[in-house]
Amino acid sequence: MSAEGALLFARYAYPPNELGYCGPADAAALLRREATDDIERRARQFEGAWCYLQFLAETAGLADPLDVRVVEAYWIGNELLDLADPAALVERMTDRFRGQPAGTWREAGDRALAHHSFQVFEVYPWASMLRSSGHPTALSVLDQCRIRTGVVVDADSDVATVRSRPLRWEGAELTDGAWREETVRCSAGGRTLIDRLSPGDRVALHWDWVCDVLTDEQVRRIEDLEERRRVELDLLVPVR
Repeated sequence: MSAEGALLFARYAYPPNELGYCGPADAAALLRREATDDIERRARQFEGAWCYLQFLAETAGLADPLDVRVVEAYWIGNELLDLADPAALVERMTDRFRGQPAGTWREAGDRALAHHSFQVFEVYPWASMLRSSGHPTALSVLDQCRIRTGVVVDADSDVATVRSRPLRWEGAELTDGAWREETVRCSAGGRTLIDRLSPGDRVALHWDWVCDVLTDEQVRRIEDLEERRRVELDLLVPVR
C-alpha cells in the first residue's frame, strides 16, 4: 500500500465523509497522517471512489488502488485516464451503481471516464435535475461536490480566504460565474494533511475544504476535464 497515495486520497475524501455522504463513520480518522494503514481500510469503504480506483489500477497494471498515480488520476486527472476503456468502465459501473437513480452514466458510451467529474455530473442525479426542473438545490450541490480550483488570498492554520469561480446556471448550460472570495477550512480539530498555505497558492477545493496545493498542470487538468464534462452534458441533455 502506498502511504503517499493513501494520504492523497484522504485529502480529497475527508469533506464528503465528514458530511456523511460517503465512507465510514469517524471521518476525523482520515486526518491522522501517521495512520495510513487505517486510511487504506477506510478508503475501501468509499464504495463509489473505490470502484474507480480499482478499475484504474487494473487498467494500468498496478496492484495497488491507492498507488499515488491512481489516486491522482481519479481526483485530479493524469495519463492513466487515457488507458481505461469507457465501455469496460460502464460495464463495471452497471453492477456497482445499479440502484443509482437518474444520471446519464448508463448511456455514457465513449464519454465514460474514471474521474470524479464523471461521478458528480453523470452518476449523481443533480445535473439532470438541474436541467429538467431547475431544482433549487442542484446547482449548489454540483458546485460544492465537484473538485474546483481557487487561489489563496490569505490563510492561517485553520481557515483560508480563496478566490474561486462558482458554477452558474444560465438556463441552458452550466458556466463559470464571476470570481468571488470564499472562506474555506484548512484543518479540523487541529489536524491537517497539507502544509501551511501562502497567498497566491493554487489549490483544490472540495465542499468547504482545501484539499491540496496544485501545480499549474494539475489546475489545467481539473478545469479541462470538468469543462469537457459540462460541454458533453449540454449537448446531451435537453433543457425542458
